[in-house]
Amino acid sequence: MAKETGRKLIAQNKKARHDYHILDTYECGLVLMGTEVKSLRQGRASLVDGFVQIDGNEAWLHNVHVPEYSQGTWTNHSARRKRKLLMHRVEIDKLQSKSQETGHTIVPLALYFKDGRAKVEIALAKGKKEYDKRQTLREKQDRREADRAVSAVRRRQRG
Repeated sequence: MAKETGRKLIAQNKKARHDYHILDTYECGLVLMGTEVKSLRQGRASLVDGFVQIDGNEAWLHNVHVPEYSQGTWTNHSARRKRKLLMHRVEIDKLQSKSQETGHTIVPLALYFKDGRAKVEIALAKGKKEYDKRQTLREKQDRREADRAVSAVRRRQRG
């Protein structure tokens, strides 16, 4: 069997980028059971409502839904169990001190395979206020309209 290379995206948390200001990102490994890996290889997972909690100098990923493996037996995993993250001690300590500040949280952004190993991208984030969300949406729409106008002008010049 050929060695798997590159990055294969499994799940993305687009809502996190809408709801939070992303301050810093980290790539972590995951401690998984065999049936979880097989379920992830089928491309099935959901990061919505997921969060990271640090207790006992260990980082844990909570509320991430990895559905049961369809061909699994009694050894199947529970879908929303907490999963340990593999990170360096320095990173965990840094995240712990930052996340204790008011308004800061740690959220998963993406779940993917990198060179055959399951990885999760987590971010230290600060919650956006409602007006921040509207402002971001307005900027995105303005950028899209400007791009449309520029491409329309270029089409007219060619034609």
